Amino acid sequence: MKEKKTLYDKKGKRKKFYLTTSIAYTNAPPHIGFAYELILSDVAARFRRMKDEGIFFLTGTDEHGIKIQKAAEKAGKPPEEFVNGISERFMELCKALAVSNDFFIRTTDRQVHWPTAQKIWQMLEKSGDIYKKKYSGLYCYGCESFKTERELVNGLCPDHQTAPEPVEEENYFFSLTKYTKKIAELIEKNEMLIVPEARKNEALNILKEIEDISFSRPVSSLKWGIPVPGDDSQAIYVWCDALTNYLSGVGFTSEPKKFRKYWPADLQVIGKDILKFHAIFWPAMLLSAKLPLPKKIFVHGFITSRGQKMSKTIGNVVDPFEIIKMYGAESLRYFLLREIPHGEDGDFTEEAFMQRINSDLADNLGNLVNRVLVLTEKYSGGKVPNTEKESFLKEKAEETIKKVSGNMEELKFHRALEGIFSLSSEANRYLNESAPWKITVKEELDAILYNALETIRIISVLLYPFMPQTAERISEQLGVEKKFTQEKLAWGLLKPGTKTKRGDLLFRKVMKVDVGE
Repeated sequence: MKEKKTLYDKKGKRKKFYLTTSIAYTNAPPHIGFAYELILSDVAARFRRMKDEGIFFLTGTDEHGIKIQKAAEKAGKPPEEFVNGISERFMELCKALAVSNDFFIRTTDRQVHWPTAQKIWQMLEKSGDIYKKKYSGLYCYGCESFKTERELVNGLCPDHQTAPEPVEEENYFFSLTKYTKKIAELIEKNEMLIVPEARKNEALNILKEIEDISFSRPVSSLKWGIPVPGDDSQAIYVWCDALTNYLSGVGFTSEPKKFRKYWPADLQVIGKDILKFHAIFWPAMLLSAKLPLPKKIFVHGFITSRGQKMSKTIGNVVDPFEIIKMYGAESLRYFLLREIPHGEDGDFTEEAFMQRINSDLADNLGNLVNRVLVLTEKYSGGKVPNTEKESFLKEKAEETIKKVSGNMEELKFHRALEGIFSLSSEANRYLNESAPWKITVKEELDAILYNALETIRIISVLLYPFMPQTAERISEQLGVEKKFTQEKLAWGLLKPGTKTKRGDLLFRKVMKVDVGE
């Protein structure tokens, strides 16, 4: 589907790009799985900002439901007090990871979110898609959803390894099956693009077995939720509550002008365990409400622990705050983005984490920056030399820029990082082979130093979406402004005479990684 010309300004740049993460469930503090989703989304957001595309980046927390109700009871706290504390930890995680979100939505926000959830309910009701009936089924409290027998493995929920409980009650339902044919057409035509391709096919297969879904719970069982409009005996269930955050977070009822500018979402980043809800339930709700659908849904895999999915329910999670405290956010950002392939699972191990820090960050990039600045101090008085002689590094850099840009557009961040660090390796090899410490001709020495310095500058710009603090530290040591835009990727912008400022090593080797579980 071609995008409307009104999405672009007179210079051909996009006027807006709306990006969302899923919202984190607040039954327990954040674990590394959601940290990965935040980092993925932040890289995409920073890349769009570099292109000046008018990005609006949303994340937040899902704070209602029976599971949270039970977690609060177990902690001996009222639900509101409980979720306030957990949500604060998620906001702290955003800050600790240098996540550049524009807004943090909370589903307990009665001014911004509640009116949206209730308004959408009424719009679906107006379309004739809300009805009431008695229902009985197997309910997984971990997933907060009903399960069919065929979804269970040996009678257990495959995600939480618990047996669903029989539940019988009268609820409101949403006519999901009314929209399955239309959703299938939109997915098949990529009008709502789902990537990777395997997730698109998975969504199409799920559509073949879909049923209408429960859209409310009696307040006798769900006390912690948003009341159904016109029926205080029922609370709005998770789908109409949580999923509508993507509307409320961009001003559906609170800032209509902002909403008109940014909706629909250009990119929604989610985990593979909630594909059904975002690729089927969510577009059906939007079709019923007569609202445009998201343009693209990127589905990432899990971070596993010894091959098993990390889960708060199972209790095998890794605390991202501990990793950040010991090794820094930049190392964590790099490891997760480099180690986990596009849309696939990735295992978090001490050995892999240590290897990435030592080989990639310390030996490769850190070594390159330090040795070039040392050579610049020794042979050029700590100033960028003047030269017109180029090396193969210019061609390599321009080739890398093109490949990285393509990978970034396709959200193949591990490939983009592979290219950036390959350029760093080439620059290290260039120094080894040219051996500036052996050169006696000043013009040749100046050319070697300039080409190496300019390559480092290009690397810092390419690296910015992934490791913003590292990119800024490199810029500071090169003596250039901390400005990272697409225009800064042109070769030759490093001005001769610029005073370099060699600082501490970017990364130091680690001897042991012990992040705990």
